[in-house]
Amino acid sequence: MLSRPKPGESEADLLHFQNQFLAARASPAVKIVKKADKRKGKEGSTDAERPPLQDCKDVVMLDDFPDTLPALTPAPPKKSKIKTAYVHFEDEDPEERLESHDQHITAVFSKIIERDTSAVAVTMPVSTGDPFPRTFHRSEIKSEVKVGSGRKSIFAQKMAARRAAEKAATAPSAAECVRIRSAAPDALDPQGSAGEAPLPSIRDGKAGDFLTSQRPCLITGEGLGSQKSEQEAQAIHKENLEKLRSMSEEEILQEQEKLLAQLDSSLVAFLKSRRGGSEGQKKELKMEQNRLEEFAESLPVAQHGIGSSLSMQELGLEESVRKEENMKVEITDDDLPVKPKKEWIHMDNVEFEKLEWMKDLPSPRQKKTKKGMQARFSLKGELIPADADLPTHLGLHHHGEEAERAGYSLQELFHLSRSQVIQQRTLALQVLGRIVEKARAGEFASSLKGSILRLLLDAGFLFLLRFSLDDAVDNVIAASVGALRALLVSLDDEKYLDWTFSWYQGMAAFPFVPSNEEEEEEEEEELNGTEKSQDKKLKDENKPDPDVARYDVVKGLLKTQIQHRLRYILEVVRPVPTVVLDILHILTHIARHSSEACSQLLDCPRLIETIVREFLPTQWDPQVAEPGCLLTSLHGVACATAMKFIRVLASGGRNATARLLNKFEMKNRLSRFIAEDPLDLLLPREEAIRLSTEAFRLWAVAAGYGQACDLYRNLYPALVRILQSLPELLSSCHGKSPMIELSVQRATAVVTLLIHVTQTAGYAAELQAKLSSNSSEDSEQIPPPPVSWNQVSGLQPFLETSLKKFLQEISQTETWQTLQPLTTTYVIYLGVYYSACSQQPSVNPIDCLEELERLTSEVLQPLLSQPAIQSMWDLLSEGKAGGPEAADFSDILHLGTSAKLAQPGSVAAFFSKATRGALLRESYQNLPFIRSCYLSHFVHLQPTLMRSQASYQGRNYLIQSMLLPEVKGPILPSDWPFFPLISLYNKVTNAETRGAVLNSLPLDLVNTVTWNLQWVLLLETWRAKTLQSIPTAAKLARLMCVFLTGGDLFLEAPIHRYTAALLSMYCQPKALDSLNLDAPLPGLASFHDLYISLLEQFEGVSFGDPLFGVFVLLPLQKRFSVHLRLSVFGEHTSILRALGVPLQQFPVPLERYTSPPEDNLNLLRLYFRTLVTGALRHTWCPVLYVVAVAHVNSFIFSQDSTTQETDAARKSMLRKTWLLVDETLKKHLLYYRLLNAESPLGFDLYEQLPPMRLKYLQMVTQKENKENAPVLVS
Repeated sequence: MLSRPKPGESEADLLHFQNQFLAARASPAVKIVKKADKRKGKEGSTDAERPPLQDCKDVVMLDDFPDTLPALTPAPPKKSKIKTAYVHFEDEDPEERLESHDQHITAVFSKIIERDTSAVAVTMPVSTGDPFPRTFHRSEIKSEVKVGSGRKSIFAQKMAARRAAEKAATAPSAAECVRIRSAAPDALDPQGSAGEAPLPSIRDGKAGDFLTSQRPCLITGEGLGSQKSEQEAQAIHKENLEKLRSMSEEEILQEQEKLLAQLDSSLVAFLKSRRGGSEGQKKELKMEQNRLEEFAESLPVAQHGIGSSLSMQELGLEESVRKEENMKVEITDDDLPVKPKKEWIHMDNVEFEKLEWMKDLPSPRQKKTKKGMQARFSLKGELIPADADLPTHLGLHHHGEEAERAGYSLQELFHLSRSQVIQQRTLALQVLGRIVEKARAGEFASSLKGSILRLLLDAGFLFLLRFSLDDAVDNVIAASVGALRALLVSLDDEKYLDWTFSWYQGMAAFPFVPSNEEEEEEEEEELNGTEKSQDKKLKDENKPDPDVARYDVVKGLLKTQIQHRLRYILEVVRPVPTVVLDILHILTHIARHSSEACSQLLDCPRLIETIVREFLPTQWDPQVAEPGCLLTSLHGVACATAMKFIRVLASGGRNATARLLNKFEMKNRLSRFIAEDPLDLLLPREEAIRLSTEAFRLWAVAAGYGQACDLYRNLYPALVRILQSLPELLSSCHGKSPMIELSVQRATAVVTLLIHVTQTAGYAAELQAKLSSNSSEDSEQIPPPPVSWNQVSGLQPFLETSLKKFLQEISQTETWQTLQPLTTTYVIYLGVYYSACSQQPSVNPIDCLEELERLTSEVLQPLLSQPAIQSMWDLLSEGKAGGPEAADFSDILHLGTSAKLAQPGSVAAFFSKATRGALLRESYQNLPFIRSCYLSHFVHLQPTLMRSQASYQGRNYLIQSMLLPEVKGPILPSDWPFFPLISLYNKVTNAETRGAVLNSLPLDLVNTVTWNLQWVLLLETWRAKTLQSIPTAAKLARLMCVFLTGGDLFLEAPIHRYTAALLSMYCQPKALDSLNLDAPLPGLASFHDLYISLLEQFEGVSFGDPLFGVFVLLPLQKRFSVHLRLSVFGEHTSILRALGVPLQQFPVPLERYTSPPEDNLNLLRLYFRTLVTGALRHTWCPVLYVVAVAHVNSFIFSQDSTTQETDAARKSMLRKTWLLVDETLKKHLLYYRLLNAESPLGFDLYEQLPPMRLKYLQMVTQKENKENAPVLVS
C-alpha cells in the first residue's frame, strides 16, 4: 500500500510515487464520473443509461476537453426564430463558417455524434450537358421574393419570404371555396342534414372563429421532438373541431364555464393573449376574413348570412386594439428633437414609443388631491415645492417616476447610494446627510407630514451608512462619515453643554440613553439592580443589530463594531481634516451615551493611542500657525476637538479618567497645553484658545474625582499668572467678538478647575485623620489627596478682587452679559471656599466669620440690591408667609372661605379640640422626628442618596461618574408625602389578601401616622405648591387609608385631630370644586372598590364616629357616580343607622347633594323605601335623611314630560305618600320647601301646599279613589 505524501517532500518524490502506482497497476481510490451535457439530456445521465438509437452512429469522444462550455458571456444565448433555417451558400467555405460561428473548441469537439439521415430524402443530381454545374445568383433562389423598392438585407428578405409562405399556406384553395359554398345551405337549414350537425351559433362569435380556422391557434407541436410533430398537432386540432361540432351551444357554454372555474386566472389571460396577441396574427386574420367575404359575396342573398357572421368574428378584438391605441399618447416627428432621415440605416421604421423619453417634459403641476405628494429634494438637501418649474441644466431631472418634477425622492436616493458608480454613491450619501441635518433643524416640520428621521431609520438608513463606511473609496467614506455625523451629533447641543460646564453642578450631565426603551417584563422587576442590568445586557447581546438600533441608535452602532472601523479610518486611511473632525464629533457623542459606551471606546485596540498620538502631539509643524495656511491633513497637529473627546470620555467614570491620565499619558499633554500661553502655541489663535480651554476642562473633570491634583503644585505659577490677567478682560470686552467669548470661556474653565481642587483639598485633613486612626479597619482606606488646604487658600484674594471689579460693571448691559458666566463662577467658588474653610481644623472660626461679614457687606449686599437680582428673587416664592398664629387668625376671620369650616367630633373619650395654629406649632417642633420617619421609609434609596450627598457636599473622592443615572422617571412618586401611610395600608392589605390577620403592626404605628399627617399639614399650609400635582381626590383616597389601617387607629387623639384638620382644608369650596372621583386616580385601580372597602370598615369598627362618617358621605354628592349612592342605599343600608353626622358638624354644603334633582328611578325607589320602612331616620342619619326627602319631594311633584314608566312611578309614589300612617314623614315628604342649614331639620316646610301642587295632589289621589270605588251591579 502506497503511503500518502508528507510535508516537506519535493516534486520529485511525487513523481516517484506516481511511477510506483502505475507500475503496480492498482485500481484508483476515486472513480471519475463525467456528467452529461445539460444540452443533450437529463442531468446526471450517462451514455450507458441512454436508449439505443435506431441506427448505429459513429461517436467521437475527446477526453481532454470539458463537457460543459465555459462561461464566456454573462448573458444566456439568445434564441432565434429562424435557427433551423440558416441561409447557406454553395460557394461558402465550411471552415470559414465554422470559425465564424464557433465560440470555443468544446462547442464542436466535445462530443461528435453523426446526424440521423434515415428520414432525409436523397435527390440525385440532374445531368446536364455542361461540363460544370450552372452558376446562378442568389436572387434566383426560389425562396426569395422580389423587393418592390429599395434594398433590403438578406435577413429582411428571408423574413418577408417566410411571411409570404405562411400566408399562402393559410389562403383557401378553390376546393375549399366550393366546400364552403356547398356547406352554406346546410348551415342555414334549420333542420340540418342527416349526416352533419349544424354549427352552434355562439353569441360572441369566438367559437365560430375557432371552427373555421384551418390551423390550431395554441398547439404548434414544437415540443413533441419528432419529425411528424406538425401532423400530430393538426390531428389534435381536427379532433377538437369534431368534438365541438357534436356539442350544442348550451353544452359548449357549460364546458367553457367549467374550464374558467378550474383554470388559474393568469393562465386564462395568457391563453387569451395567445389567441389574439400579436399584431401579425391580427393582420393575417383580417386578410383571411377579407378573402372569405369576397367568396361570400358571390353567394345568393339568402346564403349571405354566413359571410356576415364570419365578418363579425374579430369585432371584439378590433375594438380592444382600437381602445389601446387611443390610450397611447400620439407622438409625431415634430415631438422628436432629432428628425429621422430615410438615408439613415435601419431608421426607415421609426418606433415612436421607444423615443418617447426624448420629448420635452411637461410643466409640473400640483395634483388636486387631498393625498400628500412625494417629497423631492435638491442636491443641497432643500425641499423642492411640488409646483416648482426648475430648468433642466441644474441636473435635478431624471427618467424615474414623475420625470417632469425636479429633485430626488428618498427612495431614489437610497437606490442611488448602492450604485456601482462611485460618484453616484457619494452624491446620494451627501444629499441624504444634508437632508438629515435640515430635518434635525426643524426646516421640514411645517411642510412634510411625519418625521423624516423616523422614516429614514425605519428604512435602514443607519445600516446603509454603516455599510458605506466599509467602502474602499475615500469619497464614499467621507460622505458616509458626514451623514452619520449629521444623524447623531447636534452641534448646538454640544455648544450649550460647553456653556453649562462651569455652572453649579454643570459637569454632571445626563447620559444620551433613550428614555423610551422597551418595557421590562414583570418577572424582571423583581430582580435587584445588578441582576437586572446583567440580564438586560445579555438580552441586548442576543438581539439582532436592527432590533437594538430601533430603540437605541448608539448601542446598535456599537454592536456593529463601529469604533474599530473609525479607528481604521483614522489610522490607515488618514482622511482630510473635515472627515477627522466629523469622526471625533461622532466619538464624542458615543462617549456621552453611557459609561458602558466609554468602556467600549477605551477597550478598542489602538483607538485612544491613535487619537492621542496623531491629534494631541506635543510638537508639530510650525507652519500651521502661519496666516492663510490651508491644512491638507490634521494628522500630527494638536486639535481642540480631540481634547474635548478625551474630556467627555473622562466624564464616564473615575476609572476611565485614571486610565487616560496614566496609560495614555494625558498628564504630559495637560502640562504641555496649560503651562504655555495660547498666544505662544503654534496654532491659529482661536484654535489655541479652544485647546487650552478643553485642557483646563479635562483637568477640572479629573479634579472632580480627586485625581491629577499633583499637577497643581507643578503648574501653580501658571495658574497664578492666569488669575492675575483675568481683570484685563474688562478692558477688552466692551465689544462682542468671538475671541472675547472664547477668552471668557477659558477663564471660567480655570475657575471651575480651582473650585474642584479646593473641594478636594477641603477633605484632605479629614481623610488624613481617618487614615491615621485605625477605627475603621474593615472599610476601604482612602488615601488623602496630594494637595492640602494651605496650598489652595492663597488664591481666594485674586478671585475676590476680580469679582469686585466685575460687579462694578454690572450697570453696563453689554459688558455684564459678556462677563456674567465668569462672575457666576466666581460666586460659586467663594461659596465652595467658605464652606470648606469652616470645616478646616487649622482655621479660626472667628476669623472665618469676620471674613464672611466683610464679604457680605462689600460684595453680596450690593449685588443683591441690583434690579436684575431683585427680579430673580420674585421667582423664588416658597409659600405662605406667617407662622401658626397667622393660621389661627385666618381661621378666626374666615379668610379664604365663604363660611366657617366645621370640624367633626369624635366618639372617643373627650379631648380638647386643638386649633390649626397649635397643630402647626407641634408639627414644626417634630420636624426631626418627621425627617427620621421618612428616611426610614426611603431606606431603599440609600445608594442614590449617598451619590447625591457626595456630589452636593463636594466629597470628590466618593464620586464615581460625572454622568447622572439614566432617566427612568422620578425617584419618588408624586404622592411621596403620603408614602408612610400608603406603605402601612399595603402591608395590611397584602396580609389580608393571603388570608392572614396582621396582628403585629409596628410599635410606633401611632407616631408614624401622626408624623405623616403632620408633614402633610405643614406642606398644605406653608408649601401648597408642593402638593399641587396631586389631585384632591387622590389626597382624600390617601387619607382614607387612616381608617383602613390598624382597626380603630383613627380613634387615637393625635391622628383624629390632624385628620380632621386636613379634612377641613380639603372641604373648602375650591377644593370641592376640583374634586373629581370619576376620573382615574394615580396609584389607584378603582375608587369604587376602595369605597366599598371603606363602607365595610365603617360597618365593622366605626362606632358611629362623625369624622369617619364625613369620609363616607363625601363621595355621595350628586355630581359623582350614581353607583356609589346605590351601594349605600342598596347593599349597605345597615350603615344608615350609625351614620349620625350632625348637620352642624358636616363641612360640605347640602346643596351639593340635592342639586340637581335625582333622575335615577332605581335610586329614587330606594330613597322612598328606606324612608317608608324606617331604615333612614332623621335621628339616625340626618344628612342623608334631608337628601332623600328633598329628592323624593322633587320627584313626586314633578310634572315634566317623561316616559310612561317614570310617570306611573311618581304618581304611585305620591299616592303611597298620601296614604302613609307616619304623619311626620308624610308631612316632610309633602310639605318640603327648601334647604335651611339653621333649621334643626335641615330644611323648611310649607304651611300649606301651593295651589299647583295641591291641585296635582287632588287629581292623583281622586283618580285613585274613583278607580278603587265599588261598582253597583243591577
